[in-house]
Amino acid sequence: MICKNGQITKGDTTVTLEKEGATLVFKHVPAMVCDNCGEKYIDSEVTKDLLKTASEIVQSGVELDIRNFKKTAA
Repeated sequence: MICKNGQITKGDTTVTLEKEGATLVFKHVPAMVCDNCGEKYIDSEVTKDLLKTASEIVQSGVELDIRNFKKTAA
């Protein structure tokens, strides 16, 4: 935590990734959010799902994609 003054609560965020010329926007990504500074933290499992989905989208040839994030089943 950067500010060390806030409480972390469950929330969501928007993540924008750029990969191989593609821009990908994921809305409603689960995150922990600091109520003081607004910093958002995404856990490793969600990050893994984001990167896997991003790779699949890029491989399909898409250059711009905006979608609601859905966690995949493990």
